Amino acid sequence: MKRDVAVISFAQSAHVRAVDSENEVEMLMPVVGDVLGAIDMTMDDIGFTCSGSTDYLAGQAFSFVMILDGVGPWPPIQESHVEMDGAWALYEAWVKLQLGEIDTALVYCCARASAGDLPMVLTRQLDPYTAGPLWPDSISLAALQARALIDAGKATEADMAEVAARSRRAALDNPVAQLAWDRPAGELLTEDHLVAPLRRHDCPPISDGVAAVALAAGDAAGDRCRRPAWISGIDHRVEPIHLGLRDLTESRSTRLAAERAGVHDGPLDVAELHAPFTHQELILRDALGLDATTAVNPSGGALAANPMMTAGLVRIGEVASHIHDGTANRGVAHATSGPCLQQNLVCVLEGDGAGGRRR
Repeated sequence: MKRDVAVISFAQSAHVRAVDSENEVEMLMPVVGDVLGAIDMTMDDIGFTCSGSTDYLAGQAFSFVMILDGVGPWPPIQESHVEMDGAWALYEAWVKLQLGEIDTALVYCCARASAGDLPMVLTRQLDPYTAGPLWPDSISLAALQARALIDAGKATEADMAEVAARSRRAALDNPVAQLAWDRPAGELLTEDHLVAPLRRHDCPPISDGVAAVALAAGDAAGDRCRRPAWISGIDHRVEPIHLGLRDLTESRSTRLAAERAGVHDGPLDVAELHAPFTHQELILRDALGLDATTAVNPSGGALAANPMMTAGLVRIGEVASHIHDGTANRGVAHATSGPCLQQNLVCVLEGDGAGGRRR
């Protein structure tokens, strides 16, 4: 039988273009302090710690070992790391909690994408024999996907501009957002293309930032949090690395993960989608079957701040925060990794009384 696990606390730093005055440990420590302080816990109360990051961004091997100083690795702690977005670190912690050996976990991730040429760094995700040697950057690949979507008649550049306008307008209410403004979609369409059919507003900013969440199982969640955000379903799926082997105009892995996570088992009040490019939100909304009753990316999403290896965990934390404060009863969070939505994770969170915890 599946064990009840909830997000009981979430904290994040302000996301900015570049953090020059602090290292990763100095960035992480205040956020860990905030996430634990909100639930009156210390590291002594944490049974398992898991982090998400990538050595390609840090420019050194085993970079996560240094960042462990931010959570205090001595005396020795139960710790793990995934070379992925923090959303996948949360999945590992959720699996660990299912074993029943621990009742609490801390998940964190730190992103410093400003240290290098991010679009080119991301080419290392590609097939090393055919696509990798061509060095296609992430924006060019996203433009290829957007063109396929438009040519298939599934979206227009105007639809994409509407996503950008709505997302950046929503970010005005997000105090940690990097980009926020109020401009009409029609005005955006007058700008020149960056990589056709993408304009600058269709693309995410390069961001530095940190995020952390605390998880607890069973009664431990209710003891620490007034309204836990129960993880009622979570699943992740991956598609072929070769772009030519999949239809770029849809996200089958997201659709399958959504089915396995139980997205359609009830109404959704809020959805936080990790859609770095405007056209990708349109693909994900379709894959998840979202309708007009669901508020999509009220935080501004990845178009407002896109800290690599952190943005997916932020999506889960944002949905959990809406459940914690009672502004939502059920929501879905999504994280992605790889080029053109190659790998996708879907997490459904619910408050008490919404089926989030079995009775």
